[in-house]
Amino acid sequence: MNSYELFAEFYDELMSDVDYEALAEKYDSLLPEKRGILLDLACGTGTLSVLLAQRGWDVIAADSSPEMLAKAKKHDKVSYICQDMTELDLFGTINAAVCSMDGLNHLLSEEELAAAIERVALFMEAGGIFVFDINTIYKHESVLDSNIFVKESENLFCVWQNEYVGDGEVDIILDIFVKQERPCRAGSARPKGCLPIAKNDGNYTRSTIELTEKAYSLDTIRHICEQSGFEVRSIIEEETNEKAVFVCRRLNQQ
Repeated sequence: MNSYELFAEFYDELMSDVDYEALAEKYDSLLPEKRGILLDLACGTGTLSVLLAQRGWDVIAADSSPEMLAKAKKHDKVSYICQDMTELDLFGTINAAVCSMDGLNHLLSEEELAAAIERVALFMEAGGIFVFDINTIYKHESVLDSNIFVKESENLFCVWQNEYVGDGEVDIILDIFVKQERPCRAGSARPKGCLPIAKNDGNYTRSTIELTEKAYSLDTIRHICEQSGFEVRSIIEEETNEKAVFVCRRLNQQ
């Protein structure tokens, strides 16, 4: 399996602390009041797609990972397509678009970022709104670099390591230990909080996911949006400048 195949396997549990209802409400409040066709770009397993559909949108949910889409939530107003965001090819136009959970940070060059935003613009009706969030250079340099985070649930233990490598890029390693169904051997009970694999009791399996994300300056992102035919209406910096939310309006095509 490649890293994104493995990521799909654990994605929902790793994201279990995300308040998707609040996220859907925030994004919906930034979109046009009149409902129409909405693109959810880099939709993952489709949790946000379904919540936006429940708010009246007809959703096209796109992701490049067939494994993510295989786990996607079903809804009669959500159509899933497996496409790379830099090569987006829709059957018609859209009225709005979103890209959440730092999906655009997975594009590792300005050329790729521009290609993705240009493809959204190509299919966007004039006046349509594109809302996306993106991690900032500050987050990659000062928050993630050399830091280790741990997430533990009943069935999963994850160690998330980060290394800033320069030019906005951070290398990410997720070591994930998943609890197996068979019982522990006698005398091998794991004290709460200890790394399960260290006891080598055979009750956890380990998977390693390696990813790279890239952050861009806000000026660079604004320039790309404007060159693609969007007017940047606002940039909302959140989480002590770790994330920026762009609200862009599609201008009339010349």
